Amino acid sequence: MPTGLVWFRRDLRSNDHAALHNALQECERVFCVFIFDTSILAHLPRADRRVEFILLALQELDAALRENGGALIVRHGDPIDEIPRLVAQFGVDAVYLNRDDEPSAIDRDEAVQQRASTNWRTFKDQVIFEGHEVLTQMGKPFSVFTPYKNAWLKALSQTQLAPHFADFSTHRLALPPQAERLPTLAELGFETTDLKNLKLPTGMRGAQILFRDFIERIDDYAETRNFPATKGPSYLSAHLRFGTISIRQLVTYAQAQPSRGAHIWLSELIWRDFYHAILWHHPGVVGHCFKPQYDNIRWDDAPHLLAAWQHGNTGYPLVDAAMRQLLQSGYMHNRLRMVVASFLTKDLGADWRLGEAWFAEKLLDFDLAANNGGWQWAASTGCDAQLWFRIFNPVTQSENFDAQGKFIRRYVPELAKVDNKFIHAPWKMNTQEQLRCGVLIGRDYPAPVIDHAIARQCTLARYKQALS
Repeated sequence: MPTGLVWFRRDLRSNDHAALHNALQECERVFCVFIFDTSILAHLPRADRRVEFILLALQELDAALRENGGALIVRHGDPIDEIPRLVAQFGVDAVYLNRDDEPSAIDRDEAVQQRASTNWRTFKDQVIFEGHEVLTQMGKPFSVFTPYKNAWLKALSQTQLAPHFADFSTHRLALPPQAERLPTLAELGFETTDLKNLKLPTGMRGAQILFRDFIERIDDYAETRNFPATKGPSYLSAHLRFGTISIRQLVTYAQAQPSRGAHIWLSELIWRDFYHAILWHHPGVVGHCFKPQYDNIRWDDAPHLLAAWQHGNTGYPLVDAAMRQLLQSGYMHNRLRMVVASFLTKDLGADWRLGEAWFAEKLLDFDLAANNGGWQWAASTGCDAQLWFRIFNPVTQSENFDAQGKFIRRYVPELAKVDNKFIHAPWKMNTQEQLRCGVLIGRDYPAPVIDHAIARQCTLARYKQALS
């Protein structure tokens, strides 16, 4: 085709990019665009790390395109208006984009396609297998992870997972007729955040830095991944969310490694595909329980307890440390996501949707499929979920996964001088011990907002009533 338009969304890289690869193969000239969607931005806080993360990634993407004769066109508006306008302005014969399986994105893309009135070329890029590619022998979607994983691995063994490298050798990237520059945060209506102070590498180069670092540790991943005070995870979740690194690159590497750590990490990447498949097959999980009978649960309405959880003031040190990590960094360790989700739903008796919404606002790596799947897993309302009568004990979790209290002391400095004997349950100290540590429970650090043993019995009764 004479002219193509590549619409970048959650795929902010120039390498191994399915839509860009195909546009360069099929078109004589290719324009590239990213749109800051005002219908999304309008609901974000004015200081949102994600907007700054995206802008920094776009700066690097624009530089890479310019090195190859093009430039990134950036618009601030509604894609339903902006894409058709660009199609008309540049005489675009086909729009190239990578598919997004979120329900609102699917609706948006259909609306844009109808308005754009041009060829529409979509590609798989954010997952390894999508839609109907991995099904049961009966041709049905999976709802349990382990058989899905087995089928996924079988499909992978029969697939040549080739990267989609962009061939710039023929210089098909096109420059827009007018000089383009990226907007500033202020021009987008946002404030500078503390993102740079967090020292999280951004953009394509940042993703590769983190990946190379993880490669040095991947063999130990099985042993280190559950301990928040240990450098165990890959820390690539935000890069996967915004597509500054290719899922194909990660899976290809993990698949080729013999270590148990690499195999466990590959399973985590498969969980990501699994939750995206659940969202695609069952879009009703947005706002509703995957298992309809759990919609009968009568959750408690206690705004003061929700606020205590949100701001890390529950009196349970590991829960509070995790929630404060989220507020301070936009990140939370995966083990702790399960702990705090269990605590909110099964200790505080709050609706899982309240926790899901809080994570959606605060997580730098927020991904609807994974976030929804994780919350419904913890609340026992989802597919292949934690059994409803299995309830994490926040003290036991603390003892098992932060035995020395290193993570707790980092994010709950009030407890810095509490010794290991009491760090997981500081309310058990007597007054003299509290004074010696410089922390009075109830004044310097909260007393527990609930009694776990009592809350557990209430939760068992709540679920039994809903399922009876």
